[in-house]
Amino acid sequence: MPSPHTTEPPTGQMDAPAGILVGTCSWTDPALVSSGWYPPGHRDAEGRLRHYASRFSVVETDSTYYALPSARNSRLWVERTPEGFTFDVKAFAPFTGHPVRARALPPELRPPVPPHTLIRADELPGDTTHELWRRFRSGVEPLRAAGRLTSVLCQFPPWLAPGPRAYDLIERCRENAGVPISAEFRNPGWFSETQLPNTLAHLTRRDIPWVAVDAPGLPPAAHATSSRLSVIRFHGRSPSWGTGSKEARYRYRYGPDELEPWVPRIRALARHTARVHVLFNNCCADAAVRAAETMSALLAAV
Repeated sequence: MPSPHTTEPPTGQMDAPAGILVGTCSWTDPALVSSGWYPPGHRDAEGRLRHYASRFSVVETDSTYYALPSARNSRLWVERTPEGFTFDVKAFAPFTGHPVRARALPPELRPPVPPHTLIRADELPGDTTHELWRRFRSGVEPLRAAGRLTSVLCQFPPWLAPGPRAYDLIERCRENAGVPISAEFRNPGWFSETQLPNTLAHLTRRDIPWVAVDAPGLPPAAHATSSRLSVIRFHGRSPSWGTGSKEARYRYRYGPDELEPWVPRIRALARHTARVHVLFNNCCADAAVRAAETMSALLAAV
């Protein structure tokens, strides 16, 4: 049944079927800002978000992966977007097992190392991780209180293979987030014929959406494990995936022929879940927003 927060899409967005929201994984990426997609008069912080929200009704906030969110920014995001606009907030890197630079931590929680030192997530004391989660929840609280926060997106690293340790980490994220989470896996082991049924059953029991991905080396497995939300993230198909710089890995432009096979998968998900978020993470100038526009048109076609 429809989500109680589902509303009409913003003016100017191509109409996708009800419950399917299409957007990108950032509205502040420097390559997008410099691409010319934002019109004159809409290139400051407020103008960019207002313009983006006039074109799309969902966005992923990826800045929260690199640093803790602030309640002030969350309040501004609510003020600058219309009713019905929603956010997926990416979990802070240490929460999902990724290393983090010391400078990304609040000064009073940093270990006594140079700011550029890379700290493994499991090297942080338990009380530090607990406090980081508390501050994360506080930072996104204005979004949650306004009904604009759909989920905390937990992107687990390629080295996290299925097993008790991984399931414990998922559970800690679910318990600490304070709002529903969604789970994206990068290790191919999660997609294997023997493991996939166990993974899907585990997520279904906990009402955690499986995040489908379009990326090299990972199958396009789209499954509904929550009746409230499904998520698909398009990372591009760069030949540098897994080896090049971040810019090289995500630099890719989708053509309609590459997106069209996803249309029946997305529609199938929409029959089993109240809302589907389709998010583009192919950061190359305006490539992500153009792909999102193309996908919206494909979904709107009869």
